[in-house]
Amino acid sequence: MKINVIGLGYIGLPTALMFATHGVEVVGTDYNKELVETLNEGKTTFEEKGLDELFKKALKSNIKFTTEYQQEDIYIISVPTPYEKENKKIDPKYVISAVETVLQVCKKGAIIVIESTISPGTIDKFIRPVIKEKGYETGKDIHLVHAPERIIPGNMIYELENNSRTIGADEKEIGEKIKKLYASFCKGDIVVTDIKTAEMTKVIENTFRDINIAFANELSRICRKENMDVYEVIKIANKHPRVNILQPGPGVGGHCISVDPWFLVGDYPDIVNVIKAAREVNDGQPEFVLERLRAILKENNISDLSKVGIYGLTYKDNVDDIRESPTLQMLEKLSKDEKEKFKVYDPYIKKEITKNQYFNFDEFIKDINVIIIMNAHDHIKENIEKINNMLILDTKNIIESKNAYKL
Repeated sequence: MKINVIGLGYIGLPTALMFATHGVEVVGTDYNKELVETLNEGKTTFEEKGLDELFKKALKSNIKFTTEYQQEDIYIISVPTPYEKENKKIDPKYVISAVETVLQVCKKGAIIVIESTISPGTIDKFIRPVIKEKGYETGKDIHLVHAPERIIPGNMIYELENNSRTIGADEKEIGEKIKKLYASFCKGDIVVTDIKTAEMTKVIENTFRDINIAFANELSRICRKENMDVYEVIKIANKHPRVNILQPGPGVGGHCISVDPWFLVGDYPDIVNVIKAAREVNDGQPEFVLERLRAILKENNISDLSKVGIYGLTYKDNVDDIRESPTLQMLEKLSKDEKEKFKVYDPYIKKEITKNQYFNFDEFIKDINVIIIMNAHDHIKENIEKINNMLILDTKNIIESKNAYKL
């Protein structure tokens, strides 16, 4: 069996490698020529636990990388799905473009599997019309499947193998064929259902998590207003056998939790209330962190922002993914003058993405006396003694120091 994986980013690349190391012949395609060249040089394009080892193993199997779409029987599309800022609806342009290009080269009877997260009804509203316009008939000339990814940066390889999967298909036999394909490496349950159900289940999984995070973040604001320790409150409340409150943090990032719930807000504005409120709470958390910082600086009579450092640029601990990161969201809230004064460091980021960014931790802490912890990377946990004498705003609750302020 031979497949063409379209999109070699955070999801597409590990998926292609996993297929290749489990007996499937794979061609990985991406429009980014530099990315493809890097892969063909035998190098991965982002850091992820176990990815380099999987990559080396895949190169010994049957995989190649190109910017060209291939003529195959099965296509797996894993491209970004942003949302439109104005109306919060999904922007399906990358998926549509990928499908249109597939239709230019594919054989009749090809199966197009969309892994990208999409809002309920996206395939009906945007993909089926494209196929019809090109003179193809779904279910006969082209078969559509939605198989949403369900993995998290930092643990992708394990979750690819062990998490359950959902396969949405028009025809049961096509669904079962794709189920068998994923079963080549997936040890979890693989459920076959209809396409719209598969679309909805992925979106609400991330929405559920967003709502729970928002509850914890809103608690942090209530407790701050009442001068209470939110972590102590949550710890005690969680002793109840049916309560499991999450920990608050500096915001929500990544391309899933911070994006997918907006699809439902955009598509159902007249009936979505809780989901919208949760999104607004989490989107507002970086501003809350800034307000907390300003209060701490005022309390300590500090006005020189050039002595303030931000630790952490990624959206999640121990990964190099900066998509929708709370730190970047927070920097956008600063005035131009403020933004040019704050110093920034993240051990996972090797190229410059913001002003006053440091690439050496010791130099970074030498130039500051106030630090905001935005990521609980293992790196900072191993270097706490170097910052213990600083004034600290710890948004991750990892530092026990007389100088550490919490959310």
